[in-house]
Amino acid sequence: MSGIEDWDGYNAALRARGKELSALHPEMVKGFGALSRGASTTTHLDAKTRELIALAVAVTTRCQGCLDAHARKARVAGATKEEVAEALGVAIALNAGAAFTYTLHALDAMDQAGV
Repeated sequence: MSGIEDWDGYNAALRARGKELSALHPEMVKGFGALSRGASTTTHLDAKTRELIALAVAVTTRCQGCLDAHARKARVAGATKEEVAEALGVAIALNAGAAFTYTLHALDAMDQAGV
């Protein structure tokens, strides 16, 4: 079971807060919108591939709002649960790889500290 039980309510709440942020800092929100539109305007990747990448990144960055938005977009783009599971398997492996690599950095730090 996921931590969010009402994804539609969660999405609605995010949109409402986003409107509030837009009123407080409109130029920043416009810039974010432009960045998002630019990233979704591609000629070499199809929509489903972009959304699978977005879901994998959302998992690695732990962005619940991103998970919600890109799960919906992935579904619309025709992604299956099996394809999502495979894409997220890559995210899991990369997170493990990052932990492994930073473990090596921790050992380096221990060596530098003379321990």
